[in-house]
Amino acid sequence: MENRIVIKNMDKYYGRKQALFGIDLTIEQGMYGLLGRNGAGKTTLMKVIAALHKKKRGEVTVCGVPVEEASKIRSMIGYLPQDFSMYPNMRTDEALDYLGALSGIPSKERRKRVNELLRTVNLIEHRHKKVKQLSGGMKRRLGIAQALIHDPKVLIVDEPTAGLDPEERIRFRNLLCETAEERIVILSTHIVGDIESTCENIAVMDEGRILWKGTVGELLENARGHVYTANIEKQYMAQIKKEYIVTGMIAQAEYTTVTIVSDAEPDLPNAVLTEPDLEGAYMYCLRSNGCDLKGGEL
Repeated sequence: MENRIVIKNMDKYYGRKQALFGIDLTIEQGMYGLLGRNGAGKTTLMKVIAALHKKKRGEVTVCGVPVEEASKIRSMIGYLPQDFSMYPNMRTDEALDYLGALSGIPSKERRKRVNELLRTVNLIEHRHKKVKQLSGGMKRRLGIAQALIHDPKVLIVDEPTAGLDPEERIRFRNLLCETAEERIVILSTHIVGDIESTCENIAVMDEGRILWKGTVGELLENARGHVYTANIEKQYMAQIKKEYIVTGMIAQAEYTTVTIVSDAEPDLPNAVLTEPDLEGAYMYCLRSNGCDLKGGEL
């Protein structure tokens, strides 16, 4: 059985409103990043892949199985939604055991699996705590454990680090990378740093369309020659933000050093071409595809 997800010319509608337009993607084993603003269509795409929403037309196969075979697809996929919640009054291990039972895992194997997963997500010492007593980061890690309880071939995580503190975000990213050694992991997020730290292959989405797909290195190369830095006197900053896409600002005593994304060399006396970072490359991708950036705001 092939270990890949293949999407060909897929459209999705909600009633008469089209939500996804001609999606073409091939996702191989390992980490795959789906980057886009809130409302870009990422969650809709994830739910089509997971056989939770039906497509209108096109083809979607997961490890060789068409998404129309929903029961087979769901047995192969673990899904952590953005708004994840589970049984707040159950103990952590009880909640996992219950979900394992719902998945049809035999009792003896289930106990072993629960213990293994709690160790994997670093929650074994909190196994007797009620779910509602866990911190936000712990709940997200428990969410990964529940998504892996049936040992799926594919793991989908939707905006998993939003609201986490930096330490917990790093721990979560590392956990995803470890998980991706044996399966396909799709990370859907609007946080550029999550993609930069974990993914080599990515796609950029906006308004239900794939704007770009390839490696992180290729996206950076695409923005080369379009990212500049300049020292701007503070009284001119408001005007600069109106005229250019500003992706970074460092305040100095008398001026502010800004990073600017621009199609052409900016009309500023001290602008210097610089190497793009992923934030700048992402913004340039949106800009070059005609997206409305509202003064550079995502």
